[in-house]
Amino acid sequence: MTRIYVDHAATTPMHDDVLDAMLPYLKNDFGNPSSIHQFGRETRAALDEARRSLANHLGAKPSELVFTSGGTEADNMALFGIANAHKSKGRHVITTQVEHHAVLYACEQLEEMGFEVTYLPVNHEGRVTRDILEKHLRDDTILVSMMYGNNEVGTLQPLAEIGDMLQERDIVFHTDAVQAFGIEEVNVKTLGVDLLSISGHKINGPKGIGCLYVKANTKLQPIFYGGSQERNRRAGTENIAAIVGLAKAAEVSYEALAEKRKHLFQLRERLIQGLQEADVSFIVNGDSEHTLPHILNVSFIGVKADAMLMNLDIAGIAASSGSACSAGSLRPSHVLEAMNVGESRVESAIRFSFGFNNTEADVDEIVKQVQAIYQRLLHTNSDNGGDQG
Repeated sequence: MTRIYVDHAATTPMHDDVLDAMLPYLKNDFGNPSSIHQFGRETRAALDEARRSLANHLGAKPSELVFTSGGTEADNMALFGIANAHKSKGRHVITTQVEHHAVLYACEQLEEMGFEVTYLPVNHEGRVTRDILEKHLRDDTILVSMMYGNNEVGTLQPLAEIGDMLQERDIVFHTDAVQAFGIEEVNVKTLGVDLLSISGHKINGPKGIGCLYVKANTKLQPIFYGGSQERNRRAGTENIAAIVGLAKAAEVSYEALAEKRKHLFQLRERLIQGLQEADVSFIVNGDSEHTLPHILNVSFIGVKADAMLMNLDIAGIAASSGSACSAGSLRPSHVLEAMNVGESRVESAIRFSFGFNNTEADVDEIVKQVQAIYQRLLHTNSDNGGDQG
């Protein structure tokens, strides 16, 4: 059985060029970049070059990048670092209801620490409007955190428009760009952000590495204490192999971005068209105009997501649900609930997310399997009086 992986929004396979770039720093070049001897200087040179390369892709200065253990740490560093450093100016933070839990759970902790957090609503496509944000801004607002592209439905937020407004009000602006980086053009100056989070394993790089862009002169309190690495912003010996891998993954992602985006959009549209031509009832979740090209979230009406996913897995197709499974209990997707699309769409939502190694043949096989599974589950559901056992 041929296996098809269409869960790239969860994680991606490492690109061969990334692995090749990392290998020397996993074998021979092992020096601590803080050491002044030759072994340390060699890895320091690799660290500096990776920082310069990555900064170039972001439109940033190398000194503005802080390497982290991943997107979650980058998000936490941004929220806690800004909140604690600016609390004398105010204790009001704004985010959205559709953020990744790395932001939402951090905001809940900020509330426990005495900060007030406003969670902005979104429209039925998962998008925040400038007017909604402006209505909730206050004199004591110190930080707005809003993701660039949503990891569940792919909806893009109007960051540049919002960034201009926040710059005028001197409010710090953070974005979680983990899903967008490597897929969209991500220039920190164009977007008007003060902080931006990325992660290696979403762009065919290694797991356990990420980066936080921190605009020059932005006051940020560290969340780790120890050594003076990363300009005293993040203590701990840098993971050189992973950092080199992250920089190489970014290089690979952006060297043929237009062709990559075209390929991903074609796969996405082919799946939509194929499902339309099959005898399948479905609704696309998200914004059809402002969307990431590699994510397609669809609700298969009348079929529960967990049953569809289980059968897809048996057929060799790895997708994911709009719901998160924790400790054996299915929890509704907070993103789809915030979009107010209705319980039936929330319970039947499946996310397909494509990568560079997916083909049109993959999509055609997915359509074939979904069509068969959908009809079988509908028939079983009907025989059981509406209860999928």
